[in-house]
Amino acid sequence: MIPRGRLRVGRLLALALLGIVVGVVGTGGHRAFMPWGAVLALAAVLATSVLARAYAGFPGLLAFGVGWVAAVETLRRVGPGGDVLVPAQPVGYIWIFGGMALVAAAAFAPARWFREHAEGQLTAPSTGDVPPVGSVTDERVLNA
Repeated sequence: MIPRGRLRVGRLLALALLGIVVGVVGTGGHRAFMPWGAVLALAAVLATSVLARAYAGFPGLLAFGVGWVAAVETLRRVGPGGDVLVPAQPVGYIWIFGGMALVAAAAFAPARWFREHAEGQLTAPSTGDVPPVGSVTDERVLNA
């Protein structure tokens, strides 16, 4: 059996790695197919930040966010040949600040969205609501 603390650290490392992957792929693709590349990249950030919060709570979302920011901030700098993946243009600002805003939106979303059984949520009927097997006789069914 794996100790609980080691399992939690593994989850956080996996979510940080997922943040790096989403940051790298999104940085490469946000300008590829204007405007749909940016839309898809931001949708990926939102989906994975919600997944991170649902999977490991705020620490998981923080790990994802740190990985994403590290990847985007590293790739936005001027490269050795003078190339820039995230230029100082509106689409670059939308990618950087929009992604940060989406991670923050997942952080401030209501906690009940991430619970398995929220208050006021409809529950499935219990087996006590089902009538007993012999309650309807064959004669009543045939004579109906």
